Amino acid sequence: MGVQCIMKKPKILLVPYPAQGHVNPMLKLGLALLTHGLQPIIVTPEFIHRRIVANMDLNDYQMRFMSIPDGFSGEEGPYDFFSIEKSMENIMPNHLETLLHELDEDDDGTVVCMVIDLLASWAIQVATRCGIPVAGFWPAMQATYRLITSIPEMIHADLISETGCPRHEGTVSSLPSQPLLSTEDLPWLIGTQASRKARLKFWIRILDRLTSLRWLLLNSFPQEFIIHDDEYQDDDYISPPHNNLIIFPVGPLPEPSLTTPKNPSFWKEDTSCLEWLDHQKPNSVIYISFGSWVSPIGDAKIKTLALTLQSLNRPFIWVLAESWRHGLPNGYSETVSKQGKLVLWAPQFQVLQHKAVGLYLTHCGWNSTMEAIQCRKRLLCYPVAGDQFVNCKYIVKVWKIGVKVKGLGQKDVEEAVKKVMKDEEMEERLRKIYHRTMGEETSSRVAGNLKAFVLGLNQLQQNSLH
Repeated sequence: MGVQCIMKKPKILLVPYPAQGHVNPMLKLGLALLTHGLQPIIVTPEFIHRRIVANMDLNDYQMRFMSIPDGFSGEEGPYDFFSIEKSMENIMPNHLETLLHELDEDDDGTVVCMVIDLLASWAIQVATRCGIPVAGFWPAMQATYRLITSIPEMIHADLISETGCPRHEGTVSSLPSQPLLSTEDLPWLIGTQASRKARLKFWIRILDRLTSLRWLLLNSFPQEFIIHDDEYQDDDYISPPHNNLIIFPVGPLPEPSLTTPKNPSFWKEDTSCLEWLDHQKPNSVIYISFGSWVSPIGDAKIKTLALTLQSLNRPFIWVLAESWRHGLPNGYSETVSKQGKLVLWAPQFQVLQHKAVGLYLTHCGWNSTMEAIQCRKRLLCYPVAGDQFVNCKYIVKVWKIGVKVKGLGQKDVEEAVKKVMKDEEMEERLRKIYHRTMGEETSSRVAGNLKAFVLGLNQLQQNSLH
């Protein structure tokens, strides 16, 4: 059912939301907790566990990977947001509780805590029933966390209805230390009206369950609100949703180093693109990836972007899954073979590190954003869903390390490319935010916050023994 860890240590269960962008930061957190004498166990539903086993050598990791039944009969997805939510609420809880009882009967250490992705809040109730202390984990930006926790305030102020619909177009939130957010930035405004209502209900359920948490670990840096502009004031304080919650910013969690295994991938990476990059001129290549969650933009826009990339006459690498290639013009891969390279999945961090890559056309997912900052790449922003719109606003308006692409047609992309390349001060802003987020001071703070969390956990254990 999993990979056994040789060393006997107190166990800490990590429960991510079942998606690539959530499993990766949770695994980084597990690697960090290893150094504090804990035995991390990552628990995922079977459909995710199968992908992990198929594409990772689990023996490289000093932690356990365990699965629970999810009710999906197929070997592969894609499973949409609502089918996964149904499984999380109705099927996974009983299986997780059974797993906890089995782990408690082992003689290789007790389960002392569960760290639960807030989007997998179903597991909070399981931990509470089993009497296990719970820490929440927010894998995204601090600003998005603040936006979600302000939902009751927005409803009370009549900025949005109780179903999440904006009462008017334009500004909906002016929270402390945040740029103005508009109706288009709200992360639940996806799909039909019924879909939006259901997504808001999902977030409100999370807020209700937050009251059971002792700690919250944020995969975000506490000074994200001020990099350059005086109008965005530095504010380390994060108002907790209840008085007993202790919040620890622990991000950005470090990338795996040469001494640790690389990020997990749910798909086989095409490393041939790295050799292809070796033959390109410095800063000449556009890297395009819209993440791994759902079909990013639809067939019509894929075709438009394909023709745009061809017309730009710049080398490019485009990450595009097989199931998303229906919109490509016939014979497109062969037509652009001398100019660009299409891959099913790429070793993204290695690609972004490469000197040949000059621009990154991104959906603005949080993990991708932080990788781009670490590699100091200029961004072309095309957010698609969820928190990506908030991330985009910070990239463009606060940090000023990228440009929002209005559309995927030739004119829009050309204008964005010219704008981002002509900004002579962007390189300096990238350097500043790199040091702000990846520098020694931030790394020391992250390490200190993790240590404080573990000390608090140890203190709780000692108190329970007396």
